[in-house]
Amino acid sequence: MSVGRIITRTFSTTTAAQQLVKPPIQVFGLEGRYATALFSAASKQKTLDAVEKDLVGFQDQLKKNATLTDFIKNPSIKRKDKVEAFKAIGSKGNMNPATGNLLTLLAENGRLPKLNAIINLYKLLMSANRGEVVCEVITANPLDADTKTKLESTLKRFLKKGQTILLTAKVDPSLIGGMVVSVGDKYIDMSVASKVKMYTELIEAAA
Repeated sequence: MSVGRIITRTFSTTTAAQQLVKPPIQVFGLEGRYATALFSAASKQKTLDAVEKDLVGFQDQLKKNATLTDFIKNPSIKRKDKVEAFKAIGSKGNMNPATGNLLTLLAENGRLPKLNAIINLYKLLMSANRGEVVCEVITANPLDADTKTKLESTLKRFLKKGQTILLTAKVDPSLIGGMVVSVGDKYIDMSVASKVKMYTELIEAAA
């Protein structure tokens, strides 16, 4: 049985209900299949926001609670024990059924270590669903407010009508200078480090 059908089994076993709702963007890998199936199930139940709230809250707990993180990653704990634990977490935490079902399925299939990646992909799907385009800018030094505002204005030119930009800025000193920008599925490397690497390879090839 596919990941999508497994996740939707909580809500209905009819063929119609098992048809996946097409997400606003495509995400890949096993984590992407889980995130897409969860998005589909939540979409049919009109609980997309509730599930996102559950997942964001749980992700915060993973950052703060080392015991919970160790429990998830510990391979010596039997799957059935993890299943029971996550059933209890879903129930006591008043989670949406789709969220609780995901946690239980991951425990059953030994996929709990992938949970954080699945949550991040679900958040990405939700951003796209709201018309937000995720943009990441990496620079060698922190951007000042003026530069960030001008950059954001420039990046908005890549957007379609009705879309908004969701900008995150990161610092990586190894870039030396310049920046690396990703807007949706577009990737632009304007860093000094990439130019140095290119020229070095050209010199080595000519030697």
